[in-house]
Amino acid sequence: MIVTRKGQALELAGQQPEIGSLAPEFTLKNLEDQTISLSALKGQPVLISVVPDIDTRICSLQTKRFNQEAGAVDGVSFLTISNNSKEEQSNWCAAEGVDMEMLRDEANTFGEAYGLFIPEMGHLARAIFVIDKEGVLVYERISPEISEEPDYNEALEKAKALR
Repeated sequence: MIVTRKGQALELAGQQPEIGSLAPEFTLKNLEDQTISLSALKGQPVLISVVPDIDTRICSLQTKRFNQEAGAVDGVSFLTISNNSKEEQSNWCAAEGVDMEMLRDEANTFGEAYGLFIPEMGHLARAIFVIDKEGVLVYERISPEISEEPDYNEALEKAKALR
């Protein structure tokens, strides 16, 4: 798959999972160095917000928006995943007052499993996934232009309908 960054074409490495299939399992560390896996979240819907670099404007806006929604929407697990280091994520969250679950994919295992890694940039593509209570992928949007905000409402409505 090809995405663009300010008009420059970039190729994603790997294959994206298909809607209706089991979402690929992943295990990542959060800011407290706890291991979080997708299978441990089974039983409730999960909205995964993927950002290329938490220290950039659009990624910051996207994460703050879902942090706001996470506090207002019961029955849905909200996760943000980026390639940023623990220190970068921690510093950003402290500066922005964000307390949602932040996961880091420093080894690109999530990026490979979901076909989101952009080798040219060394970052993940911007995407949103919604996974139902049984672990089935029901929504997937990979932003065609990674420097633009995604459609928050579409993803949120899909997640809320699964509660």
